[in-house]
Amino acid sequence: MKEIILTGDRPTGNLHLGHYVGSVQNRVALQNTDFDKFYIMIADTQALTDNFNNVDKVKNNIIQVAMDYISAGIDINKVNIFIQSQVPELFEMTSYFLNLVTVSRLQRNPTIKEELKQRDFVKSIPVGFLTYPVSQAADILAFKTTLVPVGEDQLPMVEQTREVLQSFNNTYKPQNPIFNTPKAFLNENKICQRLPGLDGKIKMSKSAGNAIYLCDDEKTIKEKVMSAYTDPDHIRVSDPGKIEGNIVFAYLDAFAKEEHFKKYLPDYRNLDELKAHYRKGGLGDVKVKLFLNNILQELLAPIREKKLELEKNVNDIYNLLFENSLKASLVAKATLEEMKEAMGLNYLKLLK
Repeated sequence: MKEIILTGDRPTGNLHLGHYVGSVQNRVALQNTDFDKFYIMIADTQALTDNFNNVDKVKNNIIQVAMDYISAGIDINKVNIFIQSQVPELFEMTSYFLNLVTVSRLQRNPTIKEELKQRDFVKSIPVGFLTYPVSQAADILAFKTTLVPVGEDQLPMVEQTREVLQSFNNTYKPQNPIFNTPKAFLNENKICQRLPGLDGKIKMSKSAGNAIYLCDDEKTIKEKVMSAYTDPDHIRVSDPGKIEGNIVFAYLDAFAKEEHFKKYLPDYRNLDELKAHYRKGGLGDVKVKLFLNNILQELLAPIREKKLELEKNVNDIYNLLFENSLKASLVAKATLEEMKEAMGLNYLKLLK
């Protein structure tokens, strides 16, 4: 069976480098494989679980995220980019799945536990936020997804989806399998699975303000790179430096290729040589940061330019999203009907 792929992002701001290496890069590669269907969902409903008092923020970023996808290389002729809230079947599926998951199980979800602390929701938890993994399960299962490209932090969500699937099957025992069992797809480069923030924090994120965005201009990118956290004990150029926890080297692990050395830093053949010199001493942070800046400028310039072109025809992007959402709704509706049949909610059969 060919893969059915589904992934997505919350529209709470422009996409950043963490999104790019964590998932978008994989999506661009996967769209050129032999798949059956490929969906990318803009998860506006999920974004509202912790932005319920700032609807405009979510609404206005839908178009930004869509343009970021296309600018980064997503082919709209191969991939259905749709808006979560425009597929109403997902909400009905979520309501049925909620009966199959306990509150304690949701509270044990590692991603939820971490995000509750980040948002200071520990003492007063919005129900919508606590249960969004169930909504994610509905998103994945509605399209009979087999492959979910994600970052490392979303692995617990895919696992919870499999648990919901198993609970549904155990409870309602459908005559024929309704859902496929989804598996996560991670970037092979471990640092890309969870790219750290510029400030050395565990994860690059919009809320932490420690991100480089795909649409950042040349000056902004350089300023952010030059401010990135390195080794605080590497005070003088002659001092030995630490690679571990050094954000600049973490980003070089994610983005640097041998051709970059030939082009921008020919004194070194590869990253191993650069790291060895830094550890030994005699290599300054500024030189390494300027090298990283050149790499990121080369990567992001065409993405930024493509987005500027797309911004001239925003209505075309909106029309595409609405048309794709209608197509996605038809697929989800067919799955929902199979679910209701298995659950015994086919009330029309009661008519004589």
